[in-house]
Amino acid sequence: MQNTSKKLLSRQTPALLVRLVGAASVLIVTLSAQAAEPLRLLLWPEQAPIGEGKFENVEVPITVHLAEPSKANGAAVVICPGGGYGGLVIGGEGHGIARWLNEHGIAGVVLEYRLPHGVYQRPLLDAQRALRMVRAHAEEWKLDPRRIGIMGFSAGGHLASTAGTHFDNGDAKASDPVARQSCRPDFMVLVYPVITMGSKTHGGSRQNLLGSAPSPQLLDLLSNEKQVTDRTPPTFVTHAKTDAVVPVEHSQMFYDALQAHHVPSEFLEFPQGTHGYNGYKGPEWDAWQKRSLEWLAERGLVKAKP
Repeated sequence: MQNTSKKLLSRQTPALLVRLVGAASVLIVTLSAQAAEPLRLLLWPEQAPIGEGKFENVEVPITVHLAEPSKANGAAVVICPGGGYGGLVIGGEGHGIARWLNEHGIAGVVLEYRLPHGVYQRPLLDAQRALRMVRAHAEEWKLDPRRIGIMGFSAGGHLASTAGTHFDNGDAKASDPVARQSCRPDFMVLVYPVITMGSKTHGGSRQNLLGSAPSPQLLDLLSNEKQVTDRTPPTFVTHAKTDAVVPVEHSQMFYDALQAHHVPSEFLEFPQGTHGYNGYKGPEWDAWQKRSLEWLAERGLVKAKP
């Protein structure tokens, strides 16, 4: 990757029109009506923020898998792979998921978020920016800006649920057209997610996200079962009772909070199953994929496959 501050990366993508928009010189990509190879774009046109007015020189890519025009239904999902906030499982919980979504007419956007190294703002700002960017491109990519969701696996599920409980409407006065967009996901799908930073947390994820001695206030802020409100988006959650890595109580606590706030939600719990659902295959893996699409279609958030 070239070490430049403003760029777009594409892989054999036909018929691209690249233009500069706004004072921030954000690169916008317009696709032809023909099917295209996945696009790789950088989230941040300049340095990437880390909170409190600080920035760092690092490239944060997303890979955009658009569905074939004949199948596309206008919905899109930002995908947050797992990895305990210490790595990213880009294959089975990233590009593989995007290809599955494409089969059902849904655009899949794989987010290679920054690992936190004790600074929780790094991945959260990336997830928020990815949601804003998809909305900023909605017209070019033929997407419905009101049907942009987020999906996360394991620690990526924590990131997705953080994005679904910590969001804003964008800055209408920003010179950057991406920053003007809302970062609230329209729906969430959480697959064996890390949720709490409390006593039942996944120790590695908490250490990587918050460091060795987080304050009680920070633990509460990132325990997402405590951050649910009536504005939290509709959520589908799935987990196995026998998950030996992330206890099923994570999903149960989040689902209970969603129900208490009357947020449309479903919890698909399996009596048996491993973390990762047997290496992304088998009955549990197939079942959550099938039911999550049905549930989203029932709410008009995606279209059911004919």
